[in-house]
Amino acid sequence: MIIAVDGPAASGKGTIARALAAHYNLPHMDTGLLYRAVAHTLVHGHGEAENEQDALAACSFDDALLADPALKGEEMGRVASIVSAHPLVRSALMKRQRDFARRKRGAVLDGRDIGTVIAPNADAKLFITATPRTRALRRHAEMQKSGSQMSFDHVLTDIRARDRRDAGRVTAPMAQAEDADLLDTSFLSIDAAVQRAIALVDARIGAADR
Repeated sequence: MIIAVDGPAASGKGTIARALAAHYNLPHMDTGLLYRAVAHTLVHGHGEAENEQDALAACSFDDALLADPALKGEEMGRVASIVSAHPLVRSALMKRQRDFARRKRGAVLDGRDIGTVIAPNADAKLFITATPRTRALRRHAEMQKSGSQMSFDHVLTDIRARDRRDAGRVTAPMAQAEDADLLDTSFLSIDAAVQRAIALVDARIGAADR
């Protein structure tokens, strides 16, 4: 069983994807970490995120880098959003994602283009969203806990900029697949969002079995 979970930054898709993986006992891949690993390689190798060839060269990172906590940083997320717009980068990282999705028992993958590009034949697809302000509030709270002094307005501006880049790129733009279920988490608790996601997946699986 393959479950595709897509959506914009800070929508809750990562939390929901991990919960789905635990619920259905499936492996999980946060595909955003691949792009963050490219960003990390660029930042520490003095490459330019806007330069597609530099970003492509950075795609040869070792898988061990995916476990580095530094990838979770806000700066890595910002740079990852830039490099993910390069068609050659997306093509280079596609095989890793598709190989993971093709595991014998299946998998849960979350990202921006899982249901539309990476696993278009997934058994269940969710598009997780929330208002930009809600997402910015969540991200700002997380950043404050880690000691960041960035203002809320700055975070909101960054969220909106990422949305524009993700939805506006030429290759594999962020979009809800036609057969994906929409889940708006703006006014849901984490537990409520997870339970709703499980119900949506169960409904899809049940419909496929009928």
